Amino acid sequence: MDKKNILTYEGLKKLEDELQELKVVRRKEVAQKIKEAREQGDLSENAEYDAAKDEQRDIEARIEEVEKILKNAEVVVEEDVDLERINIGCNVKILDCEFDEELEYKIVGSMEANSLKGKISNESPVGKALLGKKVGDIVTVETQAGVLEYKVLSIHRAS
Repeated sequence: MDKKNILTYEGLKKLEDELQELKVVRRKEVAQKIKEAREQGDLSENAEYDAAKDEQRDIEARIEEVEKILKNAEVVVEEDVDLERINIGCNVKILDCEFDEELEYKIVGSMEANSLKGKISNESPVGKALLGKKVGDIVTVETQAGVLEYKVLSIHRAS
């Protein structure tokens, strides 16, 4: 059985939009490139044809991947998330005890994780350690960089 892909509504919408773009726009674009390359004659030494076929293969692979993700998607309704404890779909403000620095993250499923945008996976070391914790709790996380300690400052919905 395939693993459930936990997504927020925002993540689900993003994947559905990507799938639509791939199927409707990108497929047509690459089909046009292949048609134009074929019209140039000999395909055995036609770099444009080879590149377009490679692009077509990549698009089809991504379509298949996104469809599989969506088929196994479990959407977290963020409005229903209990804000007493940290869970997928909530934003959390924590204090890095070592550096006395406040950090803010949104806890998401692994499909949506993007640390540069402040979205950490429920499967990451920090995300996993934070799940189920309450405001005021101290969380210890073992990472490759050593043991880190965080204090949960607040739990809230995404704005």
